[in-house]
Amino acid sequence: MTRKLFWSDPYRARLASRIATVFGDDVTVAETIFYAFSGGQESDHGTIGGHPVLEARKAGREILYRLPAGHGLAPGADIVMTIDGERRYRLMRLHFAAELVLELACRELGLAEKIGAHIAADKARIDFAWPTSVAPLLPGLAAAANRIVAADHVIVSAFSDEAAEERFWQIPDFAKVPCAGTHVRRTGEVGTIALKRRNPGKGKERIEIQVDDRPVPPGHQ
Repeated sequence: MTRKLFWSDPYRARLASRIATVFGDDVTVAETIFYAFSGGQESDHGTIGGHPVLEARKAGREILYRLPAGHGLAPGADIVMTIDGERRYRLMRLHFAAELVLELACRELGLAEKIGAHIAADKARIDFAWPTSVAPLLPGLAAAANRIVAADHVIVSAFSDEAAEERFWQIPDFAKVPCAGTHVRRTGEVGTIALKRRNPGKGKERIEIQVDDRPVPPGHQ
């Protein structure tokens, strides 16, 4: 089973590892920093052994990485894995911003049924089953989220069940929130959160989330 270092060291962008198995164009590695699409969070972009990763996908608790045909890698081969650190950092910031907005919406504003979510590097979105426009709610929701960002709380991210790879995040005044994505270490890293309302269809409301631009912390690129 691949050891997933993106949880313990989510800022890391380069890792010496080795090929564990090869199935044609798909490989697994002994240790990884390369996140595969899950829970709405997009996969990282990067390379394994100098080859671009064309796809990263989960297979149970394993992660398969698809490389270009003819990659020539064999089990046991030492490799260096790299990811786009700036993109990962934006994904982490937007991921936590979306999780925070969702928790506030459900807890404080009564929005109940989440029916979809997606976290990309440019913006995130949360879809709700909701009968009326959420636009009037957004100023208060953004203000509440940005107060938490400004407080610069420590974000605890840990296993609730390590064998099952079930994880959570938690900040002061919030219960543990189940989530196996990657997160920044403090709320202050998220930056200013801006919200926009979209209507993806009848009986559905979408909140789009964006954050400001800021560099990866020194030493984590």
